[in-house]
Amino acid sequence: MHEVTERKGAFTTVSGQTIKAVYRPDDIAGLDYERDLGDPGQYPFVRGVYPSMYRGRLWTMRQFSGFGAAEDTNARFKYLLEHGETGLSTAFDFPTLLGYDSDHPRAAGEVGKLGVAIDTLDDMERLFAGIRLDRVSTSMTINAPAAILWAMYLVVAEKQGVTWDQVSGTIQNDILKEYIAQKTFVFPPRPSMRLIVDTFEFGARHVPRWNTISISGYHIREAGATAAQELAFTLADGMAYVQAGRERSLDVDEFAPRLSFFFNAHNDLFEEVAKYRAARRIWARHMRERFGARNPRSWLMRFHTQTAGCSLTAQQPECNIIRTAVQALAAVLGGTQSLHTNSMDEALALPSEKAVRIALRTQQILAEESGVANTIDPLAGSYFVEALTDQMEEQAEEYFRKIEDLGGMIRAIELGFPQREIADSAYRYQKALESGEQVVVGVNRYVLDEKVGIPILRVDPEVERRQVGRLQRVRAERDQGAVRQCLGRLEDGARGSGNLMYPILECVRAYCTLGEIMDTLRRVFGTYREPAMY
Repeated sequence: MHEVTERKGAFTTVSGQTIKAVYRPDDIAGLDYERDLGDPGQYPFVRGVYPSMYRGRLWTMRQFSGFGAAEDTNARFKYLLEHGETGLSTAFDFPTLLGYDSDHPRAAGEVGKLGVAIDTLDDMERLFAGIRLDRVSTSMTINAPAAILWAMYLVVAEKQGVTWDQVSGTIQNDILKEYIAQKTFVFPPRPSMRLIVDTFEFGARHVPRWNTISISGYHIREAGATAAQELAFTLADGMAYVQAGRERSLDVDEFAPRLSFFFNAHNDLFEEVAKYRAARRIWARHMRERFGARNPRSWLMRFHTQTAGCSLTAQQPECNIIRTAVQALAAVLGGTQSLHTNSMDEALALPSEKAVRIALRTQQILAEESGVANTIDPLAGSYFVEALTDQMEEQAEEYFRKIEDLGGMIRAIELGFPQREIADSAYRYQKALESGEQVVVGVNRYVLDEKVGIPILRVDPEVERRQVGRLQRVRAERDQGAVRQCLGRLEDGARGSGNLMYPILECVRAYCTLGEIMDTLRRVFGTYREPAMY
């Protein structure tokens, strides 16, 4: 007999879960194929939400785009479409995310820096100039002002002669994760939930191909959560939205088929694959058994994936191409419906044209050259992956029980429970990095003393001056009486209980600014101040 030696004392996933040296049949002894896996396109959809998956249609390739003024991002959209992108994804700057106009004092120095600046319908028209909205699906990463940006998009479609039942896409519209992780909230949780349910109701009645929410674990993971925490808190948020819809007396099957999800793809390939597979099984079971959904489409978890921005390094940025390829492979092996691959320079700046093209090519090589899209759920039956999938599900269910004991997800957020859990995980990961237990190539091992050798995109400060000038021109040229009337009806609506999408659409058509609409709602709803967590 040879003595068994191993190169380190413990092997774990990137989330810290212990990994055994070998997995055997007894690790999945309780697995029942029909009950726990099912064929692709069949309950509980562990093996994929559609019967043919990528053999029928590849995932949507959707690179995150947004910088400068609307025409700058419009040019990037067209560049990516010319190079084979199959869906648009829009990032907004901080003032837009927080509902401030570009000439607000709090916007100074931030206009167009981390995304595109959108103040009025005029900007939205420029953003999609020359792009027919019935021929492309568009994702918009916007939360607190999501209803307003969506209304602008719908009015642009009207002006193009495109009916609302012809447009497709997604608004992120996930405010609960803002309180947990990303922190671009505006209103308190309960009026925010009202706005979200308004979009569910409006979308179900008028925009049937639109996903009215993208329930996001991405930012939860980027804040330092483990894979299991990302899974648990994201799905708990999703269940809170379903519950809110039911409390409005909406039929769950009226809006649930348009709920979509958004997950992170981190470095640990097998842990990520297991996370996506567990997510589908958990969601299908809870929708059918807990919420009583009868339409099988309500049981489906369709999700977009973005590779992990937090894993990218400013040191040796070319290494980020390899990290992104591994993460994108995990997303595809996990059955994502849509994918954004990060660019190698994103630890330093917004992506340059060359960097974003390489990121897109990464997806195209996976799709066209690697063979991974030729069969469905190729890791099914792996003792390791199935055991990890079960483990991920058990950890999520344990979190669901804790959240229920606290009084539900909104109460758990108000108490700071998920925030503290994530902060503790982030602290443990940072300690592992500093000790060298967790290796990051180029950062704490294989370090080089060299300057960054790739071009960096820099947003021209002139963008802010031009954007402010355009905003002031729109304000001067519009019908001021119509603006006052529309904002007044919006305020009355906010003080009542009707669906706010209708008065918001009126405001948008009258060229009210984003800041004016948000200020009207702020007067009624107030603003949220985060409590101390420790």
